[in-house]
Order: sequence, then structure tokens, then C-alpha cells
Amino acid sequence: MFHLLGMGRTSSTRMELLSGLTVALALVPEALAFALIAHVNPLMGLYAAFIMAFMTAAFGGRPGMISGATGATAVVIVALVVSRGVEYLLAALLLMGVIQIAVGALQLGKYIRIVPYPVFLGFVNGLAIVIFLAQLDHFKVTGADGQSHWMSGTPLVVMAVLIVLTMAIAHFWPKINRAIPAALVAIVVTSLLAFGLVALFPDLHTKTVGDISSIAGGLPSFHIPDFPLTWDAFMTVLPYSVVLAGVGLIESLLSLQLVDDVTETRGQPNRECVAQGVGNITCGLFGGMGGCAMVGQTIINVESGGRGRLSGMAAGGFLLLFILFLAPLIEQIPLATLVGIMFMVVIGTFEFGSLRLFGRVPKQDIIVGLLVATVTVFTDLAVAVITGVIVSALVFAWEHARELRITTESLSEGQKIYRIQGPLFFASTAKFAEAFDFRNDPAEVILDFAQSKVVDHSALEAIDNLAEKYRNVGKTLHLRHLSFECRTLLKKAGDLVEVNIKEDPLYHVADEVR
Repeated sequence: MFHLLGMGRTSSTRMELLSGLTVALALVPEALAFALIAHVNPLMGLYAAFIMAFMTAAFGGRPGMISGATGATAVVIVALVVSRGVEYLLAALLLMGVIQIAVGALQLGKYIRIVPYPVFLGFVNGLAIVIFLAQLDHFKVTGADGQSHWMSGTPLVVMAVLIVLTMAIAHFWPKINRAIPAALVAIVVTSLLAFGLVALFPDLHTKTVGDISSIAGGLPSFHIPDFPLTWDAFMTVLPYSVVLAGVGLIESLLSLQLVDDVTETRGQPNRECVAQGVGNITCGLFGGMGGCAMVGQTIINVESGGRGRLSGMAAGGFLLLFILFLAPLIEQIPLATLVGIMFMVVIGTFEFGSLRLFGRVPKQDIIVGLLVATVTVFTDLAVAVITGVIVSALVFAWEHARELRITTESLSEGQKIYRIQGPLFFASTAKFAEAFDFRNDPAEVILDFAQSKVVDHSALEAIDNLAEKYRNVGKTLHLRHLSFECRTLLKKAGDLVEVNIKEDPLYHVADEVR
């Protein structure tokens, strides 16, 4: 841990602690906002942030990554909370955690690495847009009519000045001193400036963390959910638990991959799955609203120098201190400061280099990236990533299906040979089937697979059906250069398959009957 930044033990420890403090301050408004979205007590959001940050930092597979209450999970649980109440939510978190631990134990987390790069680009760009849009609500105030209105006049100017100042400090401070995180310096400076302005102009009010909700509270207490142990109750929470587990793991593992790229190190996806599950089970037993990895706070942590486990554990610890002892002080931090920090996160998250890819990479990759970013903005990250992977797979299948080539040659012995070139799989079987004129072909027909690979069960079925068609019209079809596995799986071809041990290829077929 102490060698990740190339620093000595004391310097690295100080950096980790200061980075954890910065992240804890940034976690407060996010946790409160997500708790309100989920229709739960704000303290449930803060408890979730504390528990998830500490547990995943201590036991997870990606040092430096920050977890907490997130919008991705909040939008899922709100329907359960509204319809069934908080106790059902806590039970759903227990089941969610079990599912996530099972995913890690079964070594399934590694499959996040099959997510195509265009999907990953769309994910980070869409996430940057989501983070940006989430900050716009802070530019609204509640009027005398009880309705929300956009800020105007002096309050808007003051907020804009604090945001710009925060962003300027975040940008220029690292050039002066890297020992203290720039975000923490920005919080201190702008908070003091806001206090001074309010002291000079008593009628001036700047929105603060306390305007969202009070963060004062006690230690989270152990509580077994008051949940009926019936089949109907279990089936009620099961769909929510499955969706929550999926959403949480997708966002967490993609965040892990993002940190891997930034730090040029490699995390442990399966271990992270288990840690996320342990964190959510703990939330279910101690009154948190659950959560997953948070890309924005993770970037703040990494950019502030927090790349070890201590930073995440410190973030959770500091957050608990805020709840217990420092609530009155933390509630005075201007929201404009935290908005400015999140705007810097947006700039750091968005892959501006992707804008230069137009015309330089295949257009289908551009379309996938734009699709994922759009779906991320209008739905959620999990749906976007799943959509992107499916579309990428379909595009891949379509492109490779076009590679199938079939050439023919008439032999002097009165035979006709079909030479198959390219992969034969579900997307190319239609083209394969249309290439044969079994009614007008001679009595002896040869299919040569020396330059082809039979990929899946659809391909095997297509070969079997073709063999049966030639058999029905009294003609003989010879199948050459098939792998041993293909030969054993072909049912209808029977003795039509010719075996040449020296020339037949070796590869495996993806087939559900195996």
C-alpha cells in the first residue's frame, strides 16, 4: 500500500488520510440525495456510505475504489420501499449480498473483462453526463409557493463564484503542492469565504449541506429485518435483490476496470464481488440502504492520492465521525463547493479523446459508444452496459457471418466439391444453407471444412440438415476435415463423415448438448 505512489510510509499515510477526508466530505451530499431519492431516512444513506466505504476498502479487490449509497441502486429500491416499507428493503439487501458473494465465489467477476472498449467508453461518458446533470438540482431553490425555481440574482452569482473558485483551486493547486489534496484545499478556502460573505452580508444565504438534511445521528445499531419468512415475501424481494445485485456488480466492476486503467495496476474482480456482498449484508443488518462502487468519489480519491486501502477505510471512518460529532460544522459547507468538485470529476471522467475517434474507428463502434452513453443518461448504468454488450455481440456476429465464403469445383470423377471458408455459426448458417443445390448436384458431393471452423450447435444442426437433404434425394455427401468433436456431435450425417487423423483440425464447439 505504501509503495503505490513511490512515497515513504509517513508521507503515503498522510496522503491516504487526507484523501479519505476529502472523499468523506464529498460523500455527505451524495448519500443524502440518494436517500431522498429512495424515500428512506437520510441517515440510512449516510450509514450505507460509511459501511460500504469501509467494508469494501478493507476486504475488496480494488484498493483506492470508493463504495457507498448510489443513484443506480436508489432508483431500484424506491419502488420496494414505497410498496412494502424499509424492512423489506433490509431483507432484500441481505439476499442481494448473498447473490453477490455467490458471483464472486463462482469466479464470475472476471467476465467483466469481456465488455468491449466502445461499451466502456460509452459507460464513462454517459456517467460523466449523469454526474453533471445531477448537480443542476443544486441550482434550484424552493420559493414561497413551495415550488422549486432556478436561482437568480445575487445567490446565483455567489454560487457561480464559489464553483469557479473551487474548480480553479482543484486545477492549479497540484502545481503548487501535492502533499495536500486539491479538493480538500478547495473545501476549506471556499467554506471560509462563504462564512465571511455571510458575516459581512447577513441577508445573503448560500446553500449548504445542512439545507439538504441534518447529518447528526448515533452509531448504527444491529437489527434483524422484521420480515415474514414466507414464500410470498421471499418472491416479493427476490426480483429486487437480483436487479440490485446485478446493477451493483456491473457498476462496481466497471469502476474497478476504470481504476485499473488510471493506476496501471490490476484489481481482483471476484474478490470485489464478495466484498460488495459483505458490505450489503452488513447494511441490511445495520440499517444502511445498500450501495456499490461510486465512480465520482473513486476518481476524487485516486486523483487526491488515495490509492491504497487506508483511504477508503479512512473515508468511512471520517464519515462516521461527521455523523457522531461534527454534524453542525459539516452542515455549513457550501453546496457550491461540492458542486465544483463534482464538475471537476465530470471533466476527469469524460473521455474527450473519444470525440476524435469519429472517422478513425469503425462506425459500428461509434454507434455502440453513443448508444451506451444515451441509455446511461436515460435509464441506468446496468441497462446501458447490458444493452451495449448485446449490440456489440450482434454486430460482431453479423460482421463475421459475412466472412463465410463457399467455392465450388467439379472434379473429373463426376464429383462436385464445396470448399467452406470462414466460421460457421448461428449467424452464418442461413448463408451456408442457401449455397447448395442438392437437387441438381451430382450423385457424389464433397464438403471440405479445411478452411472453416464449426463454432456452435447451430452450425452442427445446419450440417446435419444438409446431409439429410442429400440423403433424401439419393445422393452421397462426404464431409471432410471436421474436428473430432464435430464428428461425434453430428447425428444425422452418420457414416458420411470422412476421418483423416493427420489433417482434421483440433478445436472445441460451443454446444449445449455436451
